[in-house]
Formats: sequence, C-alpha cells, structure tokens
Amino acid sequence: MTECNLVPILISSIDNPVDKNLDNGGNSCLSFKPLNSFSQPQVLLAAAVCTKAGKAIVSRQFVEMTRTRIEGLLAAFPKLMNTGKQHTFVETESVRYVYQPMEKLYMVLITTKNSNILEDLETLRLFSRVIPEYCRALEENEISEHCFDLIFAFDEIVALGYRENVNLAQIRTFTEMDSHEEKVFRAVRETQEREAKAEMRRKAKELQQARRDAERQGKKAPGFGGFGSSAVSGGSTAAMITETIIESDKPKVAPAPARPSGPSKALKLGAKGKEVDNFVDKLKSEGETIMSSSMGKRTSEATKVHAPPINMESVHMKIEEKITLTCGRDGGLQNMELHGMIMLRISDDKYGRIRLHVENEDKKGVQLQTHPNVDKKLFTAESLIGLKNPEKSFPVNSDVGVLKWRLQTTEESFIPLTINCWPSESGNGCDVNIEYELQEDNLELNDVIITIPLPSGVGAPVIGEIDGEYRHDSRRNTLEWCLPVIDAKNKSGSLEFSIAGQPNDFFPVQVSFVSKKNYCNIQVTKVTQVDGNSPVRFSTETTFLVDKYEIL
Repeated sequence: MTECNLVPILISSIDNPVDKNLDNGGNSCLSFKPLNSFSQPQVLLAAAVCTKAGKAIVSRQFVEMTRTRIEGLLAAFPKLMNTGKQHTFVETESVRYVYQPMEKLYMVLITTKNSNILEDLETLRLFSRVIPEYCRALEENEISEHCFDLIFAFDEIVALGYRENVNLAQIRTFTEMDSHEEKVFRAVRETQEREAKAEMRRKAKELQQARRDAERQGKKAPGFGGFGSSAVSGGSTAAMITETIIESDKPKVAPAPARPSGPSKALKLGAKGKEVDNFVDKLKSEGETIMSSSMGKRTSEATKVHAPPINMESVHMKIEEKITLTCGRDGGLQNMELHGMIMLRISDDKYGRIRLHVENEDKKGVQLQTHPNVDKKLFTAESLIGLKNPEKSFPVNSDVGVLKWRLQTTEESFIPLTINCWPSESGNGCDVNIEYELQEDNLELNDVIITIPLPSGVGAPVIGEIDGEYRHDSRRNTLEWCLPVIDAKNKSGSLEFSIAGQPNDFFPVQVSFVSKKNYCNIQVTKVTQVDGNSPVRFSTETTFLVDKYEIL
C-alpha cells in the first residue's frame, strides 16, 4: 500500500485482475483492473464519478495508470468543457471524455480517441442508470458510502475495456447472485442434521424403555454406551438427551443458517459483505477515519435511539395511543380505529395507596373501560382511578393498565392528517401532486414519513416543488416524503414530481409519525394519597403512534 496526501490506493496485481479493493475512508475511491499482456488495446480507460471541480469520488481504471495520472485527467476535465456548447464529450490530444451531468456531479468515461462515440454514449447511459440503483441521492457522501456496490456494478458493464452485452436487470442479478452449490450443500447439511436428531430421539426412547423395563423387573438398568453406568446414571443420561432434543426442536428467533464445519468448495458469491468489513477494520487499525453508513434507518427509529431519558418520578404514567386508519384515494374514510391506555408504574412502596385524577375533555365519543380492580363507581362519579379496596396498594415495580379507551368511526372529520394524492397522465408518464393537511390543530406530529410507491425499472422521479425533504429508495421502489414537524403553524404542504408510470402505480400511500400529544384529550392532572388526600409528585409520558395508516 502506498501512502499519499489524499487517501491510500490499493492496486490489483496481475494475478488477480478482478481485485475489488478500494478505500471508503477518504474523499475518493480509486480501483484498478489491469490487463493481461496478451489482451487487446483497451477502448475504455476509466469510469469515474467526480465533482464539478474534477475531484474523483469513485474511479474504476481498466488499464495500468498511476494515481497521479488519473487524478490529473479528472482535474483537467472541467477546464476543457465549453459551456457554450451542448456536446456531451470533449477531446484532448490523447484521450476523449464522455460525460453526463448528475445534479452536482458528473459521470465521466475516459476513452481512447479511436473508440466509437455512439457506443460510448450508450455505455455512459447504462453507467448513469446504475448509480441510482445503489444510491438514494446523487450526493458526494452517498456515492462514497456505496462505492463498493458501484465498483462491482461497473465491473459487470465493462470487461477488458469493452462493454459487455448486459442490461440493468442483468447487472442487478449478477451482483446479487447466490451460489447454487452452497445452497445444495446447506440443504444436504440440514437434511443430515434432521436425520441425526431423529436417530438420537429414537435411541433416547429405547434407553428410557429399557430403564423402565429393568425397574419393573427389579434388575440393574443397562448402562449408556457400554460403560457400565448405573441405573440412575443411565436414566439421567437418557432423560438429559431427551430434554436436549426437545429443546433443540423448539422454534428459535431468527436462526442463523447452518455453516459447514470444514472447508467447502462452494462458491461465496454473496459473501462480499464480510470482506468489506475485514477491509474496513484493517483501515481503522491503520488510523483511517471510516464513515458509518446510516442507510435504511428511518428518522423515527433514529429519534428513538437518541431520545433523551425521561425523568421518572416514583409515580410514573405512560399514556399511549395507536391508530389504524384506511382511506380511499377519492376521499372518504373507510375505517378508523384508535386504542389508548394509561399504564401506571409505582417504584416506591409508600405511594402504593393513591388515586389518579383524570381529566377527560374528549368530544369524539370514546368508550372508556377501567381495570376490574379499579372502583368503577368512583371513576364514573368523580373521574378518580382508585382500587375497590382502599386498604390495598397498587403493585410496585410493574406496569399496570388502569384505564383504556377505544374509538371506532367512519366519520371523515375525525381524520387527524388528510392525504390527497393526484396522479395525472402526461406524454412522458405521470405528473403526481400530493398534499397533506392537519385536521386536529392541537396535535403536533413529529418525524412524519409519507411513503409513495413507484413503478419499478423507471429510474428516479423528477422532483418539482416540495415542502420538506425526500428520499428515493431504488431498492424498494418508493419515494419517502420526510417532514420533521406538522403542527398548527405548519399544517399543510405539497409535493410535485414526474415519473413514468400509470396512476394506479402510486397507491397505496402509507403514513407514519410519532407525537407527544395524544389524539383523545384524556390526561392525568393530579395524583393524591388515599389517606389525607395529600398531593404526590408524578411524571407522565405521552405517545401517539401509527399502527397502520394507508390511502388505498
């Protein structure tokens, strides 16, 4: 490995022409794919993603060239461009640049001057379509995080300087290919394990039957395995084997696939993730700074992980509501169901005999139900939650549901957040307009994500106007409209985008959010002791979550 001012370069040896070593810790990632001595002169010299200033982010070289050479070519590229013309290529005395703008970046192919420009443009288009398959956004950080996937895909497009006859679907299949031999090996291994377990079970039953027969006849039980064990040891061993087999047959959560204990000749085409981890660990040991990938983690999940700790008092209440809602795309509420509960947790014995003062300002007609041990008459008359026997105490250090409520309706005015999605067909596909409006002004919705499905194989949508931010997930073929907060000050917004497809392709629209204010105005305002009616300090945690929220 050679150290330089920017980042280390790993150059493949001639013996390993498809070595995919790169550096994910710096601003650029260069990978080389050298030629054999008997190969033809290459037409395509390198494929790179660079900034408008000519800084390489990802570069795949298909000939032997130094780092200084490729960085010099890419640095000279912006200076050679003539903004007055609309050509997508530029030439020097030795090479030709074929490029395509991608927002703030460029996809650049460096070729020899004797290459076919039409074939180069076709190859460039395929390279440009590959990048959104692995990167949600065409930004420098996103390209750097997924440089391994991009390099692997580039190798499927070009071999020995010439384009392979592949399309986007084939590239996706090749890069995700599993080993058939490995699958067969695992299937055989699992079959052998099942047969071994069945044989062990049969042997254990025979040992237990022999022990019972010996006990009935008053004879010494046969030993296990011919070692002359006593009746007690033989019986306990058989029982232990039976218990072990029964325990192993129980379903396990997320079982790991069976791995061969010895060396296997099966291909490991899907095991590149482990090689990546090993390489990253090696870079860390050499003092390199590695960026951690946060792809796939939703905003709400990240908020839960980094949420500040709640200051819990000796009397703590958790008020939680979950909503399930289904609307039609043309309007109308098909079904809305909301469940809420107050969970009481007491951590000090001296506060076991208390009463909760509940303030119910709900006007939507929720159905309330108290715990069977709670005095229902007291709650109906005075809105107090207390035990039927005042001399008893609430359980300590355990969550107790003392009050729950339910609301089910088809009244359209009860919808907390309305979503209106209007796809209209145009000459090039569909123009989609989607808007939201908060109906309940007292609510404050956080980490709102509106997920719109997209047609597969049509690329990224072209975003027009948008309130908030968006993420395009090319793997799941979805567009996520992300809004940090929706409240009375920000109660409406819209998104416009264009993409190939038909109106039915953009449904169902799904919504998720979290809120620290509950939908039904039910709160605990005061906690007092049964004896003396003195007030007690308490803490409250309120959460309003989405179980299912769809526009069909």
